[in-house]
Amino acid sequence: MMNADLLRNAALLVLLVLVTLWLVLRTTSRRARIAQRARQSVARAAAENTPAAVAARSMPQHLAKRVATLGERIPVVQAEERVKLATRLASAGFRDRRAVAVVSGSKIVVGACLALGAIALGGHLPALGQHFAFRALLMAGAFVIGMMLPEYALGFMIGRRRKAIAVALPDALDLLVICTNAGNSLVVALKRVSAELRTISPALADELAVAADELSIGGDSARALQALAARVGLPSMRALVTTLVQSQKYGTPITQSLRTLSRTERTMQMVTLEEKAAKLAPKMTIPMMLFIMPTVGLIAAGPAVIRLMVLFRHH
Repeated sequence: MMNADLLRNAALLVLLVLVTLWLVLRTTSRRARIAQRARQSVARAAAENTPAAVAARSMPQHLAKRVATLGERIPVVQAEERVKLATRLASAGFRDRRAVAVVSGSKIVVGACLALGAIALGGHLPALGQHFAFRALLMAGAFVIGMMLPEYALGFMIGRRRKAIAVALPDALDLLVICTNAGNSLVVALKRVSAELRTISPALADELAVAADELSIGGDSARALQALAARVGLPSMRALVTTLVQSQKYGTPITQSLRTLSRTERTMQMVTLEEKAAKLAPKMTIPMMLFIMPTVGLIAAGPAVIRLMVLFRHH
């Protein structure tokens, strides 16, 4: 009986020792992982603060400053067009005070590069390249095209940004409904929604954050909201701004209106997807005729053609 008790106590002691060793090793490994992560973060920070990394980050800024200086010295954009260009740049997400100058300088740089390329390649043309008038016209045309390219690039960026905002706007409306139901003010709701959408839709989060900052500063809230609608340029955003302005003006609750807007936006997205799905059949007609139908005809009629060729060859 005593031997059984001794064995039981020894087994409990061994089990206790094993559990203690496991806890110690686990704590040590956790501390080791924490220390390793800390060393990695320090090494990453040191690598980011090296002169090469700092120079790599500052290089685009220096280039943008030089291009902006060129645009300020040679104003290719007229004074009345600068306001419109600044509005378009704000719609694309560029709100820096020298953004207009950067676009003006980029027009000159791109136009000059294309003009130099036209001069270099124009002389190698077989017949017309020997005429000075043709080379001059080619250089002028390349310069004009280069002056227009930044405008087209800016329009492309605006369109892509608006599409990204339109996709995430119903989710933003749902979050605004939740925030207003919780009793948050408009500024707090916009800031919270902007923080929640930072990883999902940076463009919409940025616009909402700017609107919240403008509302926090004070002044005319209707003007700040209308500026948001003008920057985004979407009908759904205009409807949202109209709802918010009316609610602030008349003191009406905005929860139900926001919920209705959210349902409308989701319905419009479904209608848009259905329209795209309905357009797939006509769009697939030409590829099928060019790539699929010849292959099917070749597979179907190929053996018969080969047999006829063999038959006529024997005769």
